[in-house]
Formats: sequence, structure tokens, C-alpha cells
Amino acid sequence: MAMPPNRLDELSRAFGPHLNLAPPGGWEANPEPDKLVKTHCCFCGQQCGIQLKVKDNQVIGFEPWEDFPFNQGKLCPKGVKRYLQGNHPDRLKHALMRTEQGFAEVEPEPALDRVVDEIQSIQGRYGKDAFAVLSGVSLTNEKSYLAGKFARLGLQTKNLDYNGRLCMVSAGAGNKKAFGIDRAANSWADIEGAEVIWVTGANVAECAPITTDYIWRARDRGAKLIVCDPRITPLARTADLMLPLKPGSDCALTNGILHLLHKWDLIDWEFVNQHTSGFEETLEAVKDCTPEWTSNLTGLPIAAIEQAARMWGEAKTSFLLHARGIEHQSKGVENVSSCINMVLATGRIGKPNCGYATITGQGNGQGGREHGHKCDQLPGNRDIENPEHRKYICEVWGCTDEELPRKGLTAQEIMNAIHAGEIKGLLCLCFNPLVSLPDTEFTREALSKLEFFVVLDFFLSETAQHADVVLPAALHEEDDGTSTSTEGRVIRIRKAVDPPGDARPDWEILVDIASRLGRGKYFDHFTSPEAIFNELRVASKGGTADYFGITYAKIEQNMGVFWPCPDLDHPGTPRLFEDKVFFTPDKKAHFVPTVWRPPMEVVDAEYPVWLTTGRTVFHYLSGTQTRRIGFLVEQCPHPYLEIHPRLAELHGIAEGDAVEITSRRGALVLPAKVVRTIRPDTVFIPYHWPGALSANRLTARHLDPVSKIPEYKVSAVRIQKTTPDRFSPELAELQRMAFEARTNQPVLPEQVY
Repeated sequence: MAMPPNRLDELSRAFGPHLNLAPPGGWEANPEPDKLVKTHCCFCGQQCGIQLKVKDNQVIGFEPWEDFPFNQGKLCPKGVKRYLQGNHPDRLKHALMRTEQGFAEVEPEPALDRVVDEIQSIQGRYGKDAFAVLSGVSLTNEKSYLAGKFARLGLQTKNLDYNGRLCMVSAGAGNKKAFGIDRAANSWADIEGAEVIWVTGANVAECAPITTDYIWRARDRGAKLIVCDPRITPLARTADLMLPLKPGSDCALTNGILHLLHKWDLIDWEFVNQHTSGFEETLEAVKDCTPEWTSNLTGLPIAAIEQAARMWGEAKTSFLLHARGIEHQSKGVENVSSCINMVLATGRIGKPNCGYATITGQGNGQGGREHGHKCDQLPGNRDIENPEHRKYICEVWGCTDEELPRKGLTAQEIMNAIHAGEIKGLLCLCFNPLVSLPDTEFTREALSKLEFFVVLDFFLSETAQHADVVLPAALHEEDDGTSTSTEGRVIRIRKAVDPPGDARPDWEILVDIASRLGRGKYFDHFTSPEAIFNELRVASKGGTADYFGITYAKIEQNMGVFWPCPDLDHPGTPRLFEDKVFFTPDKKAHFVPTVWRPPMEVVDAEYPVWLTTGRTVFHYLSGTQTRRIGFLVEQCPHPYLEIHPRLAELHGIAEGDAVEITSRRGALVLPAKVVRTIRPDTVFIPYHWPGALSANRLTARHLDPVSKIPEYKVSAVRIQKTTPDRFSPELAELQRMAFEARTNQPVLPEQVY
């Protein structure tokens, strides 16, 4: 039975020691590296090129990789400091097994024996689907592919999903509806030549900083920038037009823009008539979306809405970018579709300096959603319920259709089923749902109900603290493989150092477990990441995400290859749809009618304030890695409540005051950060912290009906000023550490306030 963790070293493990770790010999030694390894950043979907400096099997620093075309040596703060995590004292080096006294280190063999015994016991008593797999999408393509095959043919369960379900799936569903393919339509190079750039629901400067450089280069050439967001993010402060719309009103705005494009005859009728379908139905859906209607729902002035429509409609070239802001909603797919409708109506796709793209959030958020990592998907972005797709993959894998499970539950649905007692066992691979999933207390209750829980990770995350067995896995720089960037460029991840102690690459552990389960015939030939990739190539052949023509050597020779790449002589496809042929059955782009509907939860008298959540530039996802890098912790040591002066004054709140934020799910107390860069009816909390500091204590388990993504970006809350003694012990300690770092002297907790 999984037990809650003990309190030993909780602050250290949950929040990370407040230190920077020096290279061997100290900074003064300035040691010469043994080698430079060209690889990529382990964090966001931009996958910036970086050279890691290695000495004595340790990463001791980095050098810019100026030749890599995407970032040309530029890095954000996370990329600059990423190398520090490898030497952290929290690094898992040995298997852990839960005892009555807490975790104890054990040898690899008994740990693996326990895992296999428990899997067989649970599946023998409750059926194959009673054991589930949740995995991360910052894994390489090889590991993502293997995770899908491992769940279906190793564990023989249908219940597999990934944390990309919390990130990219609304974009993927919208893209497939419109284009029949799930990928950015262009490389980022096309941004530079666009006359108008429309950015919606994307805090580019903090979440995808190198993309800012592309937008600035376009601005230098005279491009106009439109930004839509409830917060005036750093990029928005430079915009020609900022549209601070109400949370959850995104589709109302884009429907209103399409209404005006049609009214003012700013439609590319030749493109629409020859290369699209569904436009008449889409126009019918927006016929009543007048500027007055749009203004009422979005809270934007009519003049600003009309100005945005003019700027977009009259441009000769344009590029639309969006991210989680419009996708993390119970109508995320509709929001995405309405953006695509704007692009298609003006015909600006499939040609230079014109495009549309989703900014991928996680490290391999693109590749991880292409090769069978999802509950409803097979490699090559195939549909697991499609008979022809199933037949092809069965031939590649050497199994029968009866052996291949069908569609399973999504990530949140898996947690719901665990809570309901329907799923009894869980394998979790580099995924921290206790911080990442909405309604934190519900997730905590669910994990406590598991009969057996095994985690593969490189740090003891908050989720891993609930495990029965923890197997130490490899960091990004400790294994080879490939990743696919936000542009659709397949790149090489190169091993720089060996894993420490008993830690092993995740793929080796999964292959070992499958073999011990008697399923080795499907996995024993995977003796290297390249061997896995070569099977992935064949499995993807003929699918929309076709990697067949991509090899490790070809990636090396070309600084990456854009998929689809159907054969070895194909150069790859940086810009999709140049021939105006789409991947849909009729080869046309499809308009998707979107009818406005409100969020699942709206403000009312009891909960009158909108809450939205997101990232900061100094942290990544659940913070498991970045909260262990001293420099990043110093810059942003703890979460806060971003609040407008007008709302703050209404509640008597000043900068730094303790504020209790309460939703229908839970409450937390955070210090106020009073800013003018947010709507007066909205507050914001960054989501990188666990426990009493977790923003997801407040968010709801409402899901988009198509993508099943949670509605993180729209919640209703109430706020109330309180006293500093209400701060949690975790926050008080982080504040003390931050104050100590600023003053460079020891302080008592009471001196912080």
C-alpha cells in the first residue's frame, strides 16, 4: 500500500537547497574541459542548441553553440544554468524502497523483482488495465515511442497517457481538424518576414524567450505586433496593439475578428474557394459576433477590436502564434480552431513569411505527441481505433490486433480512476502529477489509494515521495537520442556523461521490466537509442508524422531535419502546404465552426475574481529541476499573487502583504505582487511549486471534451488580506532564504517581515 511520505528533509527535497554548485576544484580553478558535447537544452520546446563542457564525467559548464540555426548561441536563464542540476545532492543514484521507517536504498535486482511481482499480482487479480502508465513529454522521441509500446505490449494495458495531455493536446486536435496534421506549419524563419504578428495566450518572453528574438527581428523590418492576454506580459509591453481580454473569452475575440474580416471583404476568396471547405458554415457561426457583442464578452473597446481586424486583414503577410493561454481551457480546441479560421480566411499559409504555429511548451512536446505516447494514438500520429492504422503497427511490432489494446484513459481520467479504485497500480516516468494536475488534494488522495506505485525519475519529486519503489533514471545529458523542436525540426540529443551510481537510462529500465514480464520478444532487440529510433522510423512510415527518411547521420549533417521526411533522399519539410495540398481526406484545409460558450466556471458573488496561472522565466513546469538550481531559486524563490493596484486597494492589500486566495477546491496564502500589467478583475499565480504553495490547489478538473486538457487558465476565486503568520512554513523558509541571499547575512524568520 502506498503511504504518504515522512517529513524527513521535506524542505530540502521539495524546494531544493539554496545554493549554486561549483565545478570540481571550484570556480577559481577554471578547469579545462575534457570535451565539448553539442546537444540541446533539456527544458522548453524551442530545444536550443548548447555545448556542454565535460570534465571527469561531470558537466562543469557550457559554451554557446553559435552554428545551430535556431538560437545561434543565445540561451535563456534556464538554459544557461541547466548544467548545475547534475551535481545536485538530491540526485537519485540508487533504487529506493519504502519501509515502515521511510525510504531505504536497495540494490537494483530486488527493486526490479518487486516491481515485476507487483505488476503481475495486480494484473492477475484485477485485469491488465488495472495497471496504468503516466509518462513525461520531455523524454526523447525514442523513450516516448518505447513508453507507448511498453505499456501496450509489455504491460498489455490500454491505460497509458502523458503529461503532454496538460500541454499540447488542444493544439494538436485543432491542427488535425483543420490541416490533418499536427505540427507548426512553418519554421520560425518565416516569422522574420511577416508584416503582422499575432500572439495570443503566449507569454513568449518568459516561456519561449528565443522566439522573442525572431519577433524583434521582424519588428526591426517594420512588422506590427498584436498581443492578446489578460496580462501585459513583457513582450506585450512592446506591442503595437495590446488586447487585455477577459480570461476565457479568446474564442469570442477571434470570432469577432472573423466577423469583421467578412464584413469588410478582407477575405482571400481565391484561396478559400479553391483550397478549403466549411467556410459558409463558419461564417454562419460568427454572423452575430459584432464588435459590440465581442466587446461585451471580452471587455475590450470596440475601437481596439476593429483596429486588430484591420491590421490583420489588410496585411500582405502574417504569422499567428499561440500557446497554453488559449489551450488550457475547457474549450481549448475551439479556441485553436477559431485562430486557424482567421489564418485560413486570409489565405496566409503555405507561402513565405506567412504562417501559423503553436509554441510547444515542453522539451519534446512536439515529438512526444507523435509516436504513440498518448492513450488514443499509435506511432506516426496514427489513430489507435483506425483498423488500417492498427493493422500497419501490428505488422511492424509483430503482434496481432487482439494483442494490441484499444483506446485508454487520458491523464486526468487515469487519476480519476485511481481515486475511484478502478486502477490499482501505476508506473510513472518523469511526470510529477502531484504538482502538475489540477485539484492537488484530489491527486494526493488518489495516490494514497494505489496498491502499488513505481516511479522512474532522477530526483525524488513530490509525486515520487508517494511511491513504493523509486528507480533512478538518467538526466538529459546522460543518454543519446532525438527530440523534435517546436518548429518540427528533429534534432540529436548527445550523451555527455554517464549516469551516477545505479542510475540507468529510462529505456534500459523499461526494456528490462518488459523482459522480466516475459514480453522480451517485443523489446530485446532495443540495445541502443538508435535501434529504437530505427524501429520508430519504420513505425511512422506512411503516417502524417513520417520520420522514415530521417537518420542519426542525416540529422548530424543538416543540423536537424524537418518532418515529414518520407524517404532517405527527401530533404525534409520546413514549410508545410506550399503546394496547397493538406493532409485531410479531401486534401483541403477545413474551417471549423466555433460557437461561443463560457468557461466551465465563471465569477460570481462568492468567487468574484478571475484566476489564471502560468510560468516565470526562471522555472520550468513542476520545478523538479529548476527549484534545485540555486541561481534560478535566487531570482524567483517562491510563488506570489500578481494583482492590479485597483483590486489591491479594494481589499486593502499592499506590496508583500499576505493574501489568502480561495477557490471551490482549496486555498493558499501568498505574498502580493502589485502590478499594473494585469486586468483589475484578474489575479495570476505561477505554478512551479508543490504542497501549500501549489497553484493547482485552486484549479479545477474541468476538461475540454475533445482534448481532455484541464482548464488551468480560468478559475473563479476570492481573495482576502491576512497576516504573515498565515504563510505556510515552506513559504516562510523560502522567504527567509531569499532575504538572507539579498542581504548576505543570516537572519531570523521574524526579520523577514
